[in-house]
Amino acid sequence: MENLLHEVNRRRTFAIISHPDAGKTTLTEKLLLLGGAIRTAGAVKSRKAEKFATSDWMELEKQRGISVTSSVMQFEYKNYKINILDTPGHQDFSEDTYRTLMAVDSVVMILDAAKGVEPQTIKLFKVCRDRGIPIFTFINKLDRQGKEPLELFEEIEDVLGIESSPVNYPIGMGQTFRGVYDRFNKEVELYDDKKAQSRIPAANLDELRDVLSGFADEGTINQLEEDLLLIEEAGNPFDLEAVKAGKQTPVFFGSAISSFGVPSFLEHFLELAPPPAGRETSNGSVQPTDPDFSGFVFKIQANMNPAHRDRVAFIRICSGKFEKGLETWLDRTGKSVKLSQPQQFFADSREMIEEAYAGDIIGIYDPGIYQIGDTLCATKNTFNFGKLPTFPPEHFAKVRPKTALKQKHFLKGMTQLAQEGAIQIYKTEHFEEYILGVVGQLQFDVFIYRMEGEYNVALDFQPLSFRLARWLVDNEIPRDALRSTTNLVVFDTKERPVILFENEFALNWFQQKNPDVKLAETAL
Repeated sequence: MENLLHEVNRRRTFAIISHPDAGKTTLTEKLLLLGGAIRTAGAVKSRKAEKFATSDWMELEKQRGISVTSSVMQFEYKNYKINILDTPGHQDFSEDTYRTLMAVDSVVMILDAAKGVEPQTIKLFKVCRDRGIPIFTFINKLDRQGKEPLELFEEIEDVLGIESSPVNYPIGMGQTFRGVYDRFNKEVELYDDKKAQSRIPAANLDELRDVLSGFADEGTINQLEEDLLLIEEAGNPFDLEAVKAGKQTPVFFGSAISSFGVPSFLEHFLELAPPPAGRETSNGSVQPTDPDFSGFVFKIQANMNPAHRDRVAFIRICSGKFEKGLETWLDRTGKSVKLSQPQQFFADSREMIEEAYAGDIIGIYDPGIYQIGDTLCATKNTFNFGKLPTFPPEHFAKVRPKTALKQKHFLKGMTQLAQEGAIQIYKTEHFEEYILGVVGQLQFDVFIYRMEGEYNVALDFQPLSFRLARWLVDNEIPRDALRSTTNLVVFDTKERPVILFENEFALNWFQQKNPDVKLAETAL
């Protein structure tokens, strides 16, 4: 029991979220470099570069320079076991990100110093706030000109509705950027792109001025003093309990591309961020130190290794100790499952493991028996952690293989990719044509790319004008739905009827004509 508590307390499992191009993948790589997990950082931006971001493993991600899947990376740093989930920043893949956020204990939110709080950040933040996930803010790109720090604090509080409390504070910005002042450790971290970075104690403003004299100009030093005094008098005092409750965010400044501020950020984060906590289940709460293993599937990925055409289910361990070959029971089916090939991940590479603890993310071979949201328990008296969120698709297309001989491969690929949660499959009633639904348009590009690359199936692809999907609650299809040109009745993979509408006007018109028909945004 004592060893179990020790292992749980040293784990930190977190996701990194941001708007595209804020520096999420860059920061992830610099953290991995610090942990000795990689030796060189990949070229994130350049499509032509020979090296690519380590966490962007899919070929399409390398070509486009964006993350479109959630990667899992694990490493040790100063006796902490760290699990990083690097999520897609592009809004078209927010569904994958939302599910990933169910598997973490805290979140690092990256803001671009010049752009502040951006639209995708707001969406992702809302999910974190609704779940009470502690949020740590890293304001990036301080070596470029951006918004004033006090303006950024105000924006965080006004737009996101969360208190901010700076752990460190920038000394200048852009061309005048000279480093940060660590308010917790009372030291200056000097920035010089030509020299080694150094930390110098400065217990008060007089010592701070002495340290910066000759290194920063008078105007920068004066502004820093004014801002620090203002924060001390009128700013939010740091409150760790408020941070744990998701009501206050500690704020850090730095430059991920140059690695400046990243080591001190990681050290503070590991000290302040919570270890794995208890979770509510259908049978009461489960604590990470409970002896019996439990966990849930939050992601399924097919063809991570194209040579083996394998499928991997990612499991967040919630309680107990996992050991290779452990016999578990799948709550949805009540059947016994032996977890005989457990793996831990580093982007596209993996290694077999013998044991893991609450907070860890493991991958297990999936012969096609797992679904997103499945709960695995070490006892026959199973329970579940509840359903993971699903989102109604907003884009639809009719799809079929160009060659009829590829029909079997087409159905296999489409089914496997749908089980990953990236697409939703519908069939028309009479002709049994296949219609795909996705949350974001870019998911179609990924679907087409993966069908050709992984399943060797070229597609005929016809975009449709529908924008909304609604499930029929009572499963009865109104005659009006069959006659309209602005909507279409289809069936999902469980044979439940769904009506596709062209727009909100078409939906409202239908509901006016059929007031007794109950519709749902997601499958019940």
